[in-house]
Amino acid sequence: MKRLTLVCLCICTVLSQSIAQTKSVNLTDLKFTVEEAPEWSALLNRTNGWFGGDGIYTIPLNGVEGKHSKPNSKTLFIFSDSMIGEIRDNTMMPGYKMIHNTVAILNGNQPDAKQMEFYWDKDKKGEAESVFIPNTPKTDSSDYYWLGDGFVNQANNATYIFGYRVRNVSSGAFGFREVGNTFIKIAPGDNPPYTTIKQMDTPLYLTDGKNDIGSFGAGIFVNTKAAGAPKPDGYIYVYGVRGMVKSLLVARVLPADFENFKKWKFWNGTAWESDMSKAADVTTGVSNELSLSVLPDGRYALVFQQGGMSTTVGMRIGASPVGPFGPVIKLWDCKPDLVEKTFVVYNAKAHPTLSKPGELLISYNINSVEFIKDLQTHPNLYRPRFIRVKFH
Repeated sequence: MKRLTLVCLCICTVLSQSIAQTKSVNLTDLKFTVEEAPEWSALLNRTNGWFGGDGIYTIPLNGVEGKHSKPNSKTLFIFSDSMIGEIRDNTMMPGYKMIHNTVAILNGNQPDAKQMEFYWDKDKKGEAESVFIPNTPKTDSSDYYWLGDGFVNQANNATYIFGYRVRNVSSGAFGFREVGNTFIKIAPGDNPPYTTIKQMDTPLYLTDGKNDIGSFGAGIFVNTKAAGAPKPDGYIYVYGVRGMVKSLLVARVLPADFENFKKWKFWNGTAWESDMSKAADVTTGVSNELSLSVLPDGRYALVFQQGGMSTTVGMRIGASPVGPFGPVIKLWDCKPDLVEKTFVVYNAKAHPTLSKPGELLISYNINSVEFIKDLQTHPNLYRPRFIRVKFH
């Protein structure tokens, strides 16, 4: 009994020290400059094959998320809705097609178009088709995938990507609705457009009494030694977004337990627990795609589009992967990209492995509420733009 009491006392002391250290972290002050990263924006300004898309995430294929990529590295880019076709004389040629997801692989760590290859599948007619098509027990025949974040799990060297099952609906503001959350698992050594894909429904999708949905996979932070994290605790942190107010949720799991949903824990604001419904809103006003990465000084940078869809690329400084998070720091105003009143901006996130030391490369997406009409006159509007934040 004395030994148990001593162990409990030690644990409580460590937790108290940790909480005290967390509360003492400066969450407001940050010295930085920011500028466009035109060479990265130009990488995705294309006129043949893939010429537009959103939902961009980048996954280092060596699994090292916490360090800058090397010249011999390979990075997997994943996109959601993508345009396939040809642009000639600033006009889309007949035969263009939108598919729901694509991928690309960049060889090296520089924005060199010659070192980047895009991939999509083909249907029975030989036309462009999505790389990933839902095929799980809960899938309806009309469902399609938009993609969340992904990572290489060094426990088994498989690549995991969150797949959001989306369904077109007649009600609602946007005409579509997320109806489920899945894992897409790619076997080690498989190459796009992939032949050894395993899909599985996950419980990481929730609704409340008002039918306001939440889902995990908006961002992943791999806080392990193998991934090169500077302060590893061995866990994979997975971020979710809930409701119209865009509340941030946090879950975590050990790499070896990633497919064992009984081992997942959810942050309730003060502790980790198994009940996902008790996950706390650790902050609000984020976007459905975002990122968490480590700043040069050891604090954490939560990067997002403020409010989900606005002209502000925002950052909140975190004391830990679960916060607390400070006020929004405005990094960039995207208004100059809105050359038409119908253009919209959304889903900013950082790409730390493609960033230079002391910097953070950030992308945001451009779209239009009159999509095809605006593409007729601005065929390259629908693609990510990049900025570069330099810390001082």
